[in-house]
Amino acid sequence: MMIRTDVIVLGAGLSGLVAAAEAHAAGKTVAILDQEPEASVGGQAHWSFGGLFLVDSPEQRKLGVKDSEELALSDWMASAGFDRSEDALAREWAAAYVHVAAGEKRSWLKALGVACFPWCSGPNGVAMAPTDTAKRYPVSTWRGVPALPLWRRFLPSCARAWRPAGFPSTSATGQPDW
Repeated sequence: MMIRTDVIVLGAGLSGLVAAAEAHAAGKTVAILDQEPEASVGGQAHWSFGGLFLVDSPEQRKLGVKDSEELALSDWMASAGFDRSEDALAREWAAAYVHVAAGEKRSWLKALGVACFPWCSGPNGVAMAPTDTAKRYPVSTWRGVPALPLWRRFLPSCARAWRPAGFPSTSATGQPDW
């Protein structure tokens, strides 16, 4: 199969869909390739209850959860096991992501019409690493609908570029044919 496109996104998880939506909004043609079937679009976000990783958010504060960028990064590092010298870039990426989750992520999502309501999973709750010491996954809503899978928010903006037939088929061994 020949695909002519400006941008190829590998992976139809939330990050891939966001990248595709941003490229499409910039006027680019986009092809999304994923090894999973169409029913798994959204990746891990497909299976979540809409929880978002936010740090020191208004939703957390409303519930009396005390959180900070430093605490969130400490929790992440305790879970990640970045204990080798070759993990330096992964540690830097984690610190950068926690910084975004403590800052601009919530306002960026709000500008897209995504909001949160103050229910946060916490220690011994869902979608948490065992090393997390604070509840930091408020549930997202979109257009007022709680738990609408967030990944669906990014499909309409790239719908013209989205063709389920563009997903690679898999062979009997489960491996992509491409």
